[in-house]
Amino acid sequence: MKTLFKTLSILFATVIFTTNVYSQVNSDYDKNTDFTKYKTVSFGGWQKDSDQQLNDFDKKRISDAFTNEFNSRGIQVVPSGGDATVTLYLVIKTKSNITAYSDFNGGMGYAGRWGYGRGMYGGMGGASTTLTESDYRVGTLVIDMYDTAGKNLIWQGDMTTDVQEKSEKRDKTIPKNISKLMKKFPVAPIKK
Repeated sequence: MKTLFKTLSILFATVIFTTNVYSQVNSDYDKNTDFTKYKTVSFGGWQKDSDQQLNDFDKKRISDAFTNEFNSRGIQVVPSGGDATVTLYLVIKTKSNITAYSDFNGGMGYAGRWGYGRGMYGGMGGASTTLTESDYRVGTLVIDMYDTAGKNLIWQGDMTTDVQEKSEKRDKTIPKNISKLMKKFPVAPIKK
């Protein structure tokens, strides 16, 4: 029984921690659109001023990552007048994570003033549970791609992931996460 409880506790903690580590990516697109006809894309801005949550360095990291991803697919990013227009929307929320750890003493209870053991005053054992609560930030980035001429939505991708607090980590994680998101784009990178 003791081993079962420890195994379940470890399994529960593993599930909690791994769900926060990986990014969740979703994508949808107009199945009737020929994406190979788009040779240029321009940035239409941040929806509802959602970029106010970012510093200038992170805005540049996101912009550079998308530019690299589009360029790798043969789509050039231009300042204005592209075949397609991309807009971004960002939401960052603070969430809490609660972890519980139980420590079982193996069925040995207190046996009165004479010491430990199973005795006429003893119990069947005990346990202590420790709860730990930690806050973390989760960001959701949505990219919408519109046909510039028709002004209709042709592709949407979104990603939800933990926000790295240290800037040196964001320097690596932002491009990596944008790359994961763009894997859902209907045009694959050009092989060199």
